[in-house]
Amino acid sequence: MSSLKPVTLRHVELADLDAVNAVIRSCVMGWDLPKRVKRLTISSYEYHPHDLDHFDLLMASMPRGEIAAVAAWEPATATDLPGDQKGILLHGLYVAPEYQHQGIGTRLLNAAIESARAQKVDGLLVKAQVDAVGFFQSWGFSHLPVGDENRDYLHRYWKSVTGAK
Repeated sequence: MSSLKPVTLRHVELADLDAVNAVIRSCVMGWDLPKRVKRLTISSYEYHPHDLDHFDLLMASMPRGEIAAVAAWEPATATDLPGDQKGILLHGLYVAPEYQHQGIGTRLLNAAIESARAQKVDGLLVKAQVDAVGFFQSWGFSHLPVGDENRDYLHRYWKSVTGAK
């Protein structure tokens, strides 16, 4: 990983959505999926004005103002969580390809973890895109087994945020 780039983290505003969605599109287009699948699903990953009311949306901007990355989280549904845990769902973490491997995704992930701690929940859940599984495993996320094949996403990962930092 190269040295951490100077980035500013701030909440996404309405005026940022086009640029945020451009970052998301650039990430999805880089995934190891057939082009047709990407084209058909890309709009489901984009954020819309009403999402600003439901998600914590945080973005990383570079010194010249370009948006390098975005993360979104919300309270997790109890049926997705292990045991009687309470947590937040990391809905998305996207780093534009030209800014990957520079510590920016780590900054956003740490912000989500700190948000979970501030909300006094047990942990952070992610339904990872298969290309991102290694990233979350490297951060100590544990794979959750599939209990119900009709409900559970195959790549669900959990990280406890209680206890020592």
